[in-house]
Amino acid sequence: MNNIFGMRSILVAAGVALVSSLVGTPLVIRFFRRRGYGQLIRADGPQAHLSKRGTPTMGGTAIILSAVLGFVVATVAAWFANREDVTFTAAWSAGGLLAIGVFGGMGAVGFLDDYIKIRRNRSLGLTKSAKFIGQALVAAVFAVGAQYVAETSTNLSFIRATEIDFGRFFVLWCFLMLAATSNAVNLTDGLDGLAAGTGALIFGAYTVIAFWQFRHPDDYSLGVVIHADSLAIAAAAALGACLGFLWWNAPPAKIFMGDTGSLAIGGMLAALAVLTETELLLVILGGLYVIETSSVILQVGAFRLFGRRLFKMAPLHHHFELAGWQEVTVIVRFWIIGGLAVAFGLGLFYAEAINRGVAG
Repeated sequence: MNNIFGMRSILVAAGVALVSSLVGTPLVIRFFRRRGYGQLIRADGPQAHLSKRGTPTMGGTAIILSAVLGFVVATVAAWFANREDVTFTAAWSAGGLLAIGVFGGMGAVGFLDDYIKIRRNRSLGLTKSAKFIGQALVAAVFAVGAQYVAETSTNLSFIRATEIDFGRFFVLWCFLMLAATSNAVNLTDGLDGLAAGTGALIFGAYTVIAFWQFRHPDDYSLGVVIHADSLAIAAAAALGACLGFLWWNAPPAKIFMGDTGSLAIGGMLAALAVLTETELLLVILGGLYVIETSSVILQVGAFRLFGRRLFKMAPLHHHFELAGWQEVTVIVRFWIIGGLAVAFGLGLFYAEAINRGVAG
C-alpha cells in the first residue's frame, strides 16, 4: 500500500479542484456561448424549461478537467514531500488512476453525445448502439485494470466482499455498474444543480469510505483495498470539482453539465464502488438516483401494460414540477432525500466497520 497520502493530500485535491472549477467554469461558459453550444429543450417537457433554451451545455468538461487537476496536483505534492522514500512512478496508484480514467472516459462518451446534438440541432446525439459501444469499451478497460493491476476483488460486494465471485463475468458486471449508474445520473440531471449537488454528496461519502479503508486495512477479511489512499484523493477531487461547478449550475443555471458531466459522474461513482468493494452500498448512497430511475421504469411499464401513466411526467422531479412545485423547491427537497440516503449508507458502513473491529 502506498503510504505517502494522508488527510493533507485529500484537502489539497479537493481545494485545487474546487478553486479550478470555480474559476474555470466561467471560462467554459464564455467559450461555449461564443460557439453557440446551447442546450436544446424538449417541447413536450415542462413549459417553464423553454426559457432555458440556449444556455451553454457540456459544462461537465469543467468538472472533469478540474478533478483531474486536483488529483494530479495532490499526487505530485505528496510525492514531492516523500521523494526521498518513494519514486515518482510509485506515487501513481493504479486505483486512483483507474477512477480518474473512468471519469474522463465516460465523460468523452457524453461529450460526443452532446456535441452531435448541438451540431445537428436535435435531441438525439449518439445512437443507442454507439453509446453502448463507448460505455462497453470504457468498462472493459476498467475491468481489466481493476482486476489485474489494482488487484480488486471480483466478488460481489456490499460493505465488504461476499463469497459470490463473478470470475470471467467481471467485465460484464463492471459494464452493468458503469452503464446503470451513469444513465441514472443522466436521468436525474433534469433540474439546475440537482445532479451536481447529489453527486458531490456521494463523492464526499466515498472520500470518507476510502480514507477509512486506508486507515483500517485489517477490517477486510477477503483482502485489503490496497489503493484506498489514492481513491480517497480521486473522490475528494471529484467532490471539489462538483461543488465549484454547482456555484454556476445552481438555479438559475448559467451552464448545464450535459451528458458530458452526468455520464462522467455516474461512471466514476460506479468505479469507486467497485474499487472500494462497496458495490451494492452504492444503491443506498445513490438512493435518489434509484428513485428517479425507478420512476421512469414504472412510468413506461404502467403505460405499456395498462395504457395509463403513474406520474404526470417522468423522471419524478418533473412530476412535482407539473404538480405546481417551484423548481428550487423540488431541487432542495431532492437534495435532502439524497443527503439522507448518503447519511444512511455511511451509517451502515460505519456500523459494519465497528462490528468487524469489535469482532476482531
